[in-house]
Amino acid sequence: MTVSTTESGESVTIHVQGRFDFAIHSEFQGAWRNFNRGEKTFIVDFADTEYMDSSAMGMLLQLRDHGKSGARVELINGSDSIKEILRIANFDKLFDVM
Repeated sequence: MTVSTTESGESVTIHVQGRFDFAIHSEFQGAWRNFNRGEKTFIVDFADTEYMDSSAMGMLLQLRDHGKSGARVELINGSDSIKEILRIANFDKLFDVM
């Protein structure tokens, strides 16, 4: 997983590589937890994500709750299978899925 911030500091991109499951729970939380609530737009980039399970969905909900007071969460570059998982779970109604 890599984390980058735009030059303006307005958004944070979390690039998940490989498996998005409970094994990276602490690392994923560390990527966003130190930012104040609602302060940033968070982008989760799935371009190199091979697998996602239900614990990953829970982690996305935690991120959404952290950003709830104004910041957006965007889920981008998911494979067809990841987009299908998000759609079946109605995450496309909770997040901006691109």
